[in-house]
Amino acid sequence: MLLALAGCSEPPLKELDEARSAIDAAQAAGAEQYAAEEYAGATTTLQKARAAIDERDYRQALSYAIDARQRAIEASRVVPDARARAKTAAEADLKSVTDSVSHLESALRAAADAGASAQELLAPSETADAAKGSLQEARTALDARKYLEATALLRGVRENVDSAAKIASSIAQRAKGKRRTG
Repeated sequence: MLLALAGCSEPPLKELDEARSAIDAAQAAGAEQYAAEEYAGATTTLQKARAAIDERDYRQALSYAIDARQRAIEASRVVPDARARAKTAAEADLKSVTDSVSHLESALRAAADAGASAQELLAPSETADAAKGSLQEARTALDARKYLEATALLRGVRENVDSAAKIASSIAQRAKGKRRTG
C-alpha cells in the first residue's frame, strides 16, 4: 500500500472502480437496509475519494477509495446476520400481535355475551379490524422477505390491541354488573 501511495501521480481509477463495485454488491445484498451504517460509511467515503480527485489529491483519493471498498465489503459481510435477526424479530412481532388480537376477540365475545351493546364495543372492534389488516400486510411483507417493513407495519399495533382488550374486558364487567342488578 505504501508503494501505491508513493506513486500517486494519476487518479486511482482502478481503486475507485473496485470501491464502486463493492458498494454496488453491498447494495444488491441488502446493505442499505440491513447494514445501513456501514453502507453509508462506504458511500460517503467514496464521495470523499471523488472530491479528493477533483482537488488533484490522488494520494488521499487512493486512501479513501481503499477505505470505501473495505467498508462496502464489511457491509456485505454483516447483511446475512442482520437479515436473520430482522426476520426473527418480525416473526416474533407477528406472533405477539396475533396472540393479542386473539385475546381482544375473546374479550369482545365475552363483552357481547355479557350483554354489552354494539355501540359500546364499536371502538375495540374497529381496533381489532385494523390490527387484522396490519397483520395481513405484515404477513405479505414477510412472505416478500421485507422483514424491516413487516416490523414497521406492526409497530404500536400490539399496544393498541392490548388497550382495546382492556376496554372490552371492562365493558364486559360493567355489562355483567348491570345484568345482576337489573
